[in-house]
Amino acid sequence: MTPPAALRLAYGTNGLADLRLDDALDVLAGLGYDGVGLTLDHMHLDPLAPGLAARTAAVARALERHGLSVTVETGARYVLDPRRKHGPTLLDPEPDGRAARTALLCTAVRVAADLGAHAVHCFSGVTPAGTSDDAAWQRLAGGLGTVLEAADAAGVPLAVEPEPGHLVGDLAGFHRLRTLLGDPGGLGLTLDLGHCQCLEPDPPEECVRAAAPWLRHVQIEDMRRGTHEHLPFGEGEMDFPPILAALRDVGYDGLVTVELPRHSHAGPAMAEESVRFLRAAEAAPPAPPVAVRAGAEQPC
Repeated sequence: MTPPAALRLAYGTNGLADLRLDDALDVLAGLGYDGVGLTLDHMHLDPLAPGLAARTAAVARALERHGLSVTVETGARYVLDPRRKHGPTLLDPEPDGRAARTALLCTAVRVAADLGAHAVHCFSGVTPAGTSDDAAWQRLAGGLGTVLEAADAAGVPLAVEPEPGHLVGDLAGFHRLRTLLGDPGGLGLTLDLGHCQCLEPDPPEECVRAAAPWLRHVQIEDMRRGTHEHLPFGEGEMDFPPILAALRDVGYDGLVTVELPRHSHAGPAMAEESVRFLRAAEAAPPAPPVAVRAGAEQPC
């Protein structure tokens, strides 16, 4: 693939929860973003409220008016159950719970198709207490199989995100899922670059290269090793120029979506600071190699 002229930056609406969706899109377009990561939630295109088709059509017109691309994300905290964060999941002990999550994901696929989204994001969920590893994987495969059928029919890639602490918690977990499902063409990956910094054995830029064949969506923020906390850029430990260069090198042309869901109180300011930081990091020249004196010990 030919590297894109510039990465296509987006900002997640889960970090703009205090804004009306129309206002959020207007802010992002005005800041020069290329797209938006749209989390289906009660405040932004509620997937369970009446009149979804008409409301989706209105959002599609707004996206076109602002010149924004979109990824549909399904990580709303309480959209299905006001008492259980992110619940129920595809791993739920109760069949009705699993069916509710499957139905939500299939709805997200239809919304994504109507919006012309380049992917639908989802995650596995945490293995419930008392559930065996084998049972959890079988439940996940069963639910995702149904969603993949809907996504294939709609022509929208499904992009599973490895989430720390979840059944699919890292890239190895994604590949286990992919193998379990028979490596379906419609199954892709959401790679959260901060999660790579947090727990993957390789640095984020190497994760990008290793994941390139399955890469359908990218999320980005700053993070520290061993701590799953989404941080504004410059507050963590990540070295962004080589990470962004790796995305260009592998020819990734989807959205790179800023993921700061706990900073909605300062959402517009965070969006402005983030796009400025990322454009500067993308334009930065590669760091020069470190000279090592003859005979000097090299770091391990």
